Amino acid sequence: MPDPKPSGRALRTRKPPAARSAPASRRKSGIGLALAGGGPLGGIYEVGALLALEDSLDGLDFNDFDVYVGVSSGGFVAAALANGLSPAQMYRLFIDDGADAALRPKIFLRPAFAEFGRCLTALPGLAARATVQYLRDPFHHGVAESFATLARAIPTGFFENRAIDAFLARLFAAPGRTNDFRKLKHKLFLVATNLDTGASVTFGPNQHAHVPISRAIEASSALPGLFPPVVIDGAHYVDGALNKTLHASVALDEGVQLLLCVNPLVPFDASSATHAKALTVDKLNQGGLPLVLAQTFRAIIHSRMKTGMEKYHRQYPDADILLFEPHREDADMFFANIFSYWQRKRLCAMAFAKTRQSLLARAAELKPLLRKHGITLRLDRLQEDARTVHDSVNDARPLRPDVKTGNVRQTKRDLRHALDTLERAIAVAR
Repeated sequence: MPDPKPSGRALRTRKPPAARSAPASRRKSGIGLALAGGGPLGGIYEVGALLALEDSLDGLDFNDFDVYVGVSSGGFVAAALANGLSPAQMYRLFIDDGADAALRPKIFLRPAFAEFGRCLTALPGLAARATVQYLRDPFHHGVAESFATLARAIPTGFFENRAIDAFLARLFAAPGRTNDFRKLKHKLFLVATNLDTGASVTFGPNQHAHVPISRAIEASSALPGLFPPVVIDGAHYVDGALNKTLHASVALDEGVQLLLCVNPLVPFDASSATHAKALTVDKLNQGGLPLVLAQTFRAIIHSRMKTGMEKYHRQYPDADILLFEPHREDADMFFANIFSYWQRKRLCAMAFAKTRQSLLARAAELKPLLRKHGITLRLDRLQEDARTVHDSVNDARPLRPDVKTGNVRQTKRDLRHALDTLERAIAVAR
């Protein structure tokens, strides 16, 4: 079969001649997962990529990693995994359009009435102050300058993110799950940005552990302009991607030997997409301000991530890092309507297929690297051209073809599948 075009990148750290070795105090913690942000669209891509990885790698249980790190929508997915929700369960609950789908688009589109009320309440006082300022010295203070005070009445966000907190609190309240960092079996870290200091803040078992997981996700995903800042212990927090895209160092500082990273947002190459006949125009400015801002945001965060990856080569010479991300020519990822369930399913399927292509294209590089960590690359699966995301969702294969542990792992997977089916049946009955 022809060599597929890789849809992501796999990077392995190598120790340069002058690299310092890892601190002796750094504990080896096995395997970690770091998920970047990207809004609802990013979460959809990450679920599809994780389904492909789980389907193609033997020896990995994505609910049994040592460390999970999530930023923005990546925090949503990371927290679900740490709470025992498999990628297949996330697909059924968050992406599928069946009766058991729990996450409807409207949860992201609830108007921030409290924020609107605050602004309306403040508007009369701000208008009076601006008027007085202008009348006191109309020759030195123009109308525009004086009434710039009214900018304080503009809402800091147009949609209510507390609904997301409430939804996740209910999801993590189910038996076998928890909304408490300290009660998780494995370490979970969620990163937000302190609005007043501009510093990154990590919520997890080592700091801010008293904050509910759902609240930390709400803070980490509070994209400025879309959602109001989240107040926690008197501090205001916004999206964690404002400082770093991936925050992989949080997991690497825990001493993981293998870190899987998924970054769903890359700059879009309209020229290449047009040449490949995937797009009819090659100038994004024809799409107006939303596309210009989207491309600008992607370019900035991706540039920072590349810089961070290069830094990890030097700081963590003993760690193997695998990064998966979409192709820059993927027009579907760039122009998708994130609030359409039909689009969600199609994009998740696309992420599944593209990640499989990336794994197959890099098989020669990845096989020995993964073997070091007891993981086998399933070439037989990757060479099944007709394999779809639905095959992965419905599959209950054992995690590792190990004679000693295979039966136990198979039973665990079968039990999870049965519980998943029961949960869906209950959802339908409601």
